[in-house]
Amino acid sequence: MSRIGKSPIIVKPAVTIAVSGNSISVSGSKGSLSFVIPVGISVTMNDQIISVETFGKDKKISALHGLVRAHIDNMIHGVSEGWTKTLVLSGVGYRAALTGTDLVLTVGFSHPVIIVPPAGIQFSIVEGKVIVSGVDKQTVGQIASDIRKVKPPEPYKGKGIMYEGEHIRKKAGKSAKGVGGAPGAAK
Repeated sequence: MSRIGKSPIIVKPAVTIAVSGNSISVSGSKGSLSFVIPVGISVTMNDQIISVETFGKDKKISALHGLVRAHIDNMIHGVSEGWTKTLVLSGVGYRAALTGTDLVLTVGFSHPVIIVPPAGIQFSIVEGKVIVSGVDKQTVGQIASDIRKVKPPEPYKGKGIMYEGEHIRKKAGKSAKGVGGAPGAAK
């Protein structure tokens, strides 16, 4: 049995939860989310405490125990406080701008890269940093990853798009270029 799955979830007062059959709906001040509970896992709510339990000895069901509990906890956090990921643009001339709700990246290509946010995702730009925010943790992380894939940081100069706080190990480069003479020269 999962240690994460066994721990109860305490629901914040501003969040309303509805458990019906094999689905759970969570709504709060930021929005609402729903999740289909896999067969073999039961979710019960007593007062403001949610508990996730498994029945049966199937390994596939017990593997999902902690996942379901963590997903419900992330949904509660998302509808009450929201999720954010911050990306930093590092490079000469690299910049980001907003046109309406779309994110326009100028990162060294011959053309600007336009990223259209899916429903529930907002972009904001503060001092050269792109902030991706929304209620669904998985969607926020996926969109931030897609933005990073446009120009991932390279290891020689460190230019590119990286997460805030990410450390890029830089390589030395070709420092021993002239050692040994010309190729093919007789000694």
